[in-house]
Amino acid sequence: MENIYLFILIALVLLAFADLIVGVSNDAVNFLNSAIGSKVLSFKTLMIIASIGVFVGCVYSSGMMEVARKGIFNPGEFLFNEIMIIFMAVMITDILILDLFNSWGLPTSTTVSIVFELLGASVAMALIKIGVDNGSFTDLATYINTSKATQIILGILLSVFVAFSIGAIVQWVSRLLLSYDFKTKATWVGSIFGGIALTAISYFVLMKGIKGTSYAGESFDLIGGMTIKDFLESNVITIVTYSSIIWSLISFSLIRFFNVDIYKVIIGAGTFALALAFAGNDLVNFIGVPIAAWQSYEAWVASGVAANEFSMQVLASKVPTPNFLLIIAGIVMVVTLWFSKKARRVVKTEIDLSTQGEVSERFNPNFLSRFIVMVGSSISTLFSKILPSSVKKTIEKRFEVPEILTSKIDTIDRPAFDVIRASVNLVVAGILISFATSYKLPLSTTYVTFMVAMGTSLSDRAWGSESAVYRVSGVLNVIGGWFLTALSAFSISALVVFMITQLKFIGILLVISIVTFLIIRNHINFKKKDEVKL
Repeated sequence: MENIYLFILIALVLLAFADLIVGVSNDAVNFLNSAIGSKVLSFKTLMIIASIGVFVGCVYSSGMMEVARKGIFNPGEFLFNEIMIIFMAVMITDILILDLFNSWGLPTSTTVSIVFELLGASVAMALIKIGVDNGSFTDLATYINTSKATQIILGILLSVFVAFSIGAIVQWVSRLLLSYDFKTKATWVGSIFGGIALTAISYFVLMKGIKGTSYAGESFDLIGGMTIKDFLESNVITIVTYSSIIWSLISFSLIRFFNVDIYKVIIGAGTFALALAFAGNDLVNFIGVPIAAWQSYEAWVASGVAANEFSMQVLASKVPTPNFLLIIAGIVMVVTLWFSKKARRVVKTEIDLSTQGEVSERFNPNFLSRFIVMVGSSISTLFSKILPSSVKKTIEKRFEVPEILTSKIDTIDRPAFDVIRASVNLVVAGILISFATSYKLPLSTTYVTFMVAMGTSLSDRAWGSESAVYRVSGVLNVIGGWFLTALSAFSISALVVFMITQLKFIGILLVISIVTFLIIRNHINFKKKDEVKL
């Protein structure tokens, strides 16, 4: 009987590699769209920067693995044979859902996917146990970590509104201060913008990110014998103040004496930062479950207890993830980033929805999108009547779009938006994601980056009177896909648990065969479509 669990473990390891591939293909949009849309960096340069960021970010993921172990369910309430079925159902469902969305070219949330898969699978297994013990439905709360699950789900949903709002506000203020004629501004203007942006990137990603690693608890004489985590937490204002001054001076020197485009530096640094934040926050979505399964298997083998008697309370304790596993995962993610064509199709969807000029609109308007645009236009008209004419003229002048963003040249050569919006997209998204990572919250990077990009597009007037209904419809389609992800993840993982529980080994082979067939079919259908160019 031990062989079946070894088979499940091996299958989970193979599924982890597949999940990394489909997951990166979906999430590449999170850190590539801003740099690709602004076209200030060559695609090769951009990929090198993003690859380094992804690889380094993998080291920051160790603390986040706890979510897969005990974030959704109470492991002590399940036995080893039950927990392995839950993990198998989660991985099979995850690969199926992510590959399907990649084939559609729609960005979905790997975090929402894994959370609802864990929830669906553990609820299904709990209901089976309750049924066997002749318990009541209210006993379900014993098995599910309702407080943590609620916190995660609410945090993910809240991120949609927070990201959209902050992105819109920061972009509007940035455009009002810098306009599209930012290159003619005084050197100190670009220096301050660069100082603020680079400070945000360096502190929230490089500094905050360190708190999630296994090195955060080590103390050093250089910082007064304090641990890295304690030092960072107790010197926030000092670190931010000195960083702002140093980065502003560096930005001034680069602009004044070396004639460097500071906005290109920000976009390069932001891409690296967001790729790092993505890997640090989302790697748990791809390998957290297989690692938890491996650690469970080791504990079970060492115990000598029967699989249907060994409690999984061991998962409740904190166990660091071996660094070599994180490195292997990083290599797979980087290779996928370079060669995945599905990633480019997903990136194109988001860029088209946020582009400043005209594009071939992919989504058709509907009643809801027309209603939202009508309400938005009415509110805009109301504010326009309230503002003095002199203020309106000043604002309008700041938002005058240059011809290069609106000319009807080939969209392959035309930037989708300028470097100011690209910088805001990267900085705001990077801050939000890294802040969540440092507090071990699996915030949806897809939700954050997508909604930040949509917020900046709205405030930057990228959605014109003619294109607005199409763009809003596209946003609604993507958001609707997110709800579909949650519902599908919960339902399918629960169904897989019931199938494996009833059919045992045959059930495992059956669901793996079904998923393999569907993925191959999706791949064949995808190859028939035109190749996407960025």
